[in-house]
Amino acid sequence: MTNAPPLSPMAQAFAKGPGWFPQQMDAATDRVLLVRMTEESYREASFLDQRMLSQQSQPQWADWAELETADQTSRSDADFIFHIGHVGSTLISRLLGELDGVFALREPQILRNFADLATDRNAPHAIWSPVQFDQRLETVIRWLSRGFTPQDRAQIKASSFVSEIAAPIIGDQRKALLLSVSPKRYLATILAGENSRQELAMLAPTRLKRLHQRLGGEDWNLWELDEPVRAAMSWLCEILALEDARKIAPDDHILWVDFDAFLAEPSEQLTDIARFFGYPHDADTIAGLTSGPLMTRYSKAPDHDYSPDLREKLLAEAHGTHQDGIDKALTWLNDTASRYPKVAEALANHSGT
Repeated sequence: MTNAPPLSPMAQAFAKGPGWFPQQMDAATDRVLLVRMTEESYREASFLDQRMLSQQSQPQWADWAELETADQTSRSDADFIFHIGHVGSTLISRLLGELDGVFALREPQILRNFADLATDRNAPHAIWSPVQFDQRLETVIRWLSRGFTPQDRAQIKASSFVSEIAAPIIGDQRKALLLSVSPKRYLATILAGENSRQELAMLAPTRLKRLHQRLGGEDWNLWELDEPVRAAMSWLCEILALEDARKIAPDDHILWVDFDAFLAEPSEQLTDIARFFGYPHDADTIAGLTSGPLMTRYSKAPDHDYSPDLREKLLAEAHGTHQDGIDKALTWLNDTASRYPKVAEALANHSGT
């Protein structure tokens, strides 16, 4: 019998914990990109994607099979934040990350890799079989569940389009916070900013593909949808993904929060979220967080000011500029709801204000 080759120093270092982070994978070559991380670098990072890469992070590729062999951690108890995009998920992740024992990770790119593969999960040309896809997703969740101490509990804030795989990630064991806003507020939010509009243009093709798959038809051509309707389509795509996750998860494993409701009562809402996940907290800590600097900074780029009042001003300006387009997009949503019961249900659940 041939002995297995010894593990590389990198694989051995990876097995020790989150000091080496599995930032992304290359499914075609079966490799994982590892980057060097400290507790402080995790705390500071708004995105664990390509924007974090630098010489200091010492990126190195490693074989998937070797990492899987090296790391035998049994933890897979990470908590999750799923959302539809631009609904305060980074802010809430940062607030929760200040609580004792909460190890916050924001937008790991490796989960995006799985979301991209999921659209072809059952196709003949898929790289992995459906069984292997599920097994490898569980492996990644184990990797992301590791903390620097046994008391750490990983809190993973996914990218918006990772909602496509929210259902298998949550399953019947993990807990997840689901964040949304009403269609009207979402449309104004997207149309209010240049960056969000660019992101809308980039993600619209994939979101329409996902929406068609979820509804079982091909009702729309992307080139016929103008920008506000594309935003409405994006809201619908991500809401339906989260609704599907909600329907299969145990009721006590899902907490749905409207971001506008959160901003109206941040202390009460943050207390409810911490209690839902079982995170240690007290009234003074919660009050300090929700009256502190995190609430007045742009969470994705903390060097910039961004308060609830400024948000309301920008949304009001967007309504003034884009009201006709917003009205057209809401009509598109209502027309779609008249043909698809699951869309009507989602609109009823998230009509908001």
